[in-house]
Amino acid sequence: MGLIEGIGSYLIPFLIVLTVLVFVHEWGHFWVARRCGVRVQVFSVGFGPELFGKTDKHGTRWKFSLIPLGGYVKMFGDANAASMPDAEVGAMPEGDRAVSFYHKPLWKRAAIVAAGPMANFIFAAIALAILFATYQHPFPPAIVGVVQEGSPAEQAGIEPGDRIVEVDGRSIGRFVDLVGAVGAFDEAPLAVTLRRDGATVDLAITPDLVEIEQGDAVITVPRIGVSPDVGPYSVPRAIGMGVVETFALVGLTIDAIGEIIVGERGTDELGGPIRIAQMSGDVAQFGILALIWFMAILSINLGLINLLPIPVLDGGHLLFYAIEAVRGRPLGERAQELGFRLGVAFVLGLMIFATWNDLVQLDVVAWFQNLIS
Repeated sequence: MGLIEGIGSYLIPFLIVLTVLVFVHEWGHFWVARRCGVRVQVFSVGFGPELFGKTDKHGTRWKFSLIPLGGYVKMFGDANAASMPDAEVGAMPEGDRAVSFYHKPLWKRAAIVAAGPMANFIFAAIALAILFATYQHPFPPAIVGVVQEGSPAEQAGIEPGDRIVEVDGRSIGRFVDLVGAVGAFDEAPLAVTLRRDGATVDLAITPDLVEIEQGDAVITVPRIGVSPDVGPYSVPRAIGMGVVETFALVGLTIDAIGEIIVGERGTDELGGPIRIAQMSGDVAQFGILALIWFMAILSINLGLINLLPIPVLDGGHLLFYAIEAVRGRPLGERAQELGFRLGVAFVLGLMIFATWNDLVQLDVVAWFQNLIS
């Protein structure tokens, strides 16, 4: 792949995806901060030296910076992009205290910090709702859209709108799960549990065996004769499904993080900027439908990562505020500074580890090993 082609296929989609998600996250902080009466000095997409920017009438510097791997909102009273308090916070005159982040009530500070991750979740729900209302659901839930006439499903009494929740004791969430469960048919009737109008219905279905061509071969597969409702959906239903899908993806992501922590999943699944860039380019090749889905998932991941109770991340700040609420006063400066230092070390270590995983996945490490062996 040539340099120009690589930039067009991978770098540009990566920058677009990351810029949108970072902007959304920081906009959450900015929007709530302004409504809590905090003066925002800088809104930056990216870190490091400024590439270009503009100062608005409120004195906020909106800018794009050189390193596009994040962003920050610097509020009045912050010493730096990591939101460490300025040394002069305690000696501020009354007029400055009125617009200082650190002189706002605890609940306002917590709301401002939590607004970034919340904005990512809201963005995901809106993006998915637009996707469902204008295109279709790429991974539809196991809700029956069409029942084929004369099929085993019709004979068993399945109706459009039924939500299949279990087949032979196997939990069913998405339609692809139903396909897998039916595919495991071994001559015994399938025990199907579904939800209809709030009630649980149990049925027994014996699938038809259908011959289909697969390449040069003809294979026999079991079919029950239903297809999903993939949309597009009405706006109210799309909004509801966008919210439900966002909660489902949050749950799946939390489960995956938990499995990595306890060792049930390998740490090689952790990816960094290189993997995100590769995936952004690959997904972009499949069109806007896949790209919106990918951005929604990435936005959810960004929100959850920022909620981890690690100093320098939003979750770390919220942890400090929780301690402050219990103690009745904030942690001492030395304790907070130590926490931030440990947090920076952890985040940098995690980024290095994730980048190493990226290089291994792309066979860059193996290439260097072969080069020197």
